[in-house]
Amino acid sequence: MADRFRMLSEPSRLRILDAIGEDEMNVQDICDRTGFKQANVSRHLRMLRDIKAIACRQNGHFHYYRVIDPIVLRCWHCTKAYCDEAE
Repeated sequence: MADRFRMLSEPSRLRILDAIGEDEMNVQDICDRTGFKQANVSRHLRMLRDIKAIACRQNGHFHYYRVIDPIVLRCWHCTKAYCDEAE
């Protein structure tokens, strides 16, 4: 649980989760959506994979990422809604 909360404490990872929460995306799509550089996105994706929050599939030269832990996604949405409401 601590690993998951630590993962959710990083704003960059939250933006990446938000990007791939609804759709499977490759790294370039995630970079385009978030504005992050490829190396930064790849590093965060690796961390998210390590805690099994996301999965990856390869299609040719492209790797596609998707959220596989619905609880992490629900926590993100609940926290985002709470913070949006508090503002």
